[in-house]
Amino acid sequence: MSIYAKTARFDTGRALTEDEMRGFAPSIFATSAHESRSERFKPIPTIEILRGLAKEGFMPVGARQSVSRTEGKANFTKHLIRLRRLDDGNIYHVGDTVCEILLKNANDGTSAYELLAGLFRVCCLNSLVAQTGTIDAIKVRHSGDVQGKVIEGTYRVLGEAERTLAAPQDWSGLRVGREAREVLAEAAHLVRFGDAEGSVTNPIKPEQLLVPRRIEDRAEDLWTVWNVVQENSVKGGLRAVRRDEFGRARRSTSRPINGIDQDIKLNKALWLIGERMAALLRR
Repeated sequence: MSIYAKTARFDTGRALTEDEMRGFAPSIFATSAHESRSERFKPIPTIEILRGLAKEGFMPVGARQSVSRTEGKANFTKHLIRLRRLDDGNIYHVGDTVCEILLKNANDGTSAYELLAGLFRVCCLNSLVAQTGTIDAIKVRHSGDVQGKVIEGTYRVLGEAERTLAAPQDWSGLRVGREAREVLAEAAHLVRFGDAEGSVTNPIKPEQLLVPRRIEDRAEDLWTVWNVVQENSVKGGLRAVRRDEFGRARRSTSRPINGIDQDIKLNKALWLIGERMAALLRR
C-alpha cells in the first residue's frame, strides 16, 4: 500500500481515520509484542502514540506496512505513517513543498520508533505528492516514557526540517549544465542500481533518470532536475532492453521502491547527492 493516501487533500485537509489506518496498516494497532521479544521489550501500540501526536496537532495523512513472510508476524511488522500539521494555516498551491513527519515503528523487534522529516512536493491539490527528501532521524527505544519521547522528538525533527524548506527556493536558483546533470544522474544511478561492490548490471541507463514525467518539470534548475531524478529512481517504470545468456533481447522495467527501509535509505542518499551538488554549483 502506498504511503500516498487519498485523504488529506490540500484543498480540504482531512486526516486518515482509524478505520482507514487499520485497512492500510493493521500492525499500527498491535497491543502486544511479537512472541520473539523478551520481557524487557516494552510494546507501545503505535495508535496510542498517534493519538498523543494528534493532540499536538500532528495528524496521520498516509500509512503503509511491510509485508512479512513469517507466519504470525503480519500484525506486528514494520509500518510507516505520514503526519502533517493540518492546522498550520497554510494555503498550498501546485508546486509548493510541504514538510511532514514520518513515523516508523514495529513490535517484532525490527525497528525502534524512528522519526524522520520528509519533504513532499504538491503535484496537485487532491493530495498527490512526490517525496523529495528524507532528513536524518531520531530513534526512540521501546522503554521508558516512549510517548513523551516521541512527541518531543517530533518537535525536534520538525524544527530541524524547517531549514531544509529553504532548499526549493535555493536550488531553484542554481542552473545545472549538461555535464552537471550527467554527474547527478550517474551518482543517483549508482545509488539506485549498484550492488555492494559498486557494480551496475541493470540495463537502465543514467540518462533515463533525467527524463521528466510531466511538462512542468522540463527545466534546468537544480530543484527541478533533482526532483526528476529522485522520482524516476523511486517510482520505477523505466524501460530498457537487456541480453540474456544466449544473446537474446529481453525487455526490462525498473521496479518501484516499495520496502520501507529501502525507501528511506535511497531518499537519504539522493538528498545528500542534491546537497553536495548544490554546494558545488554555488562555488
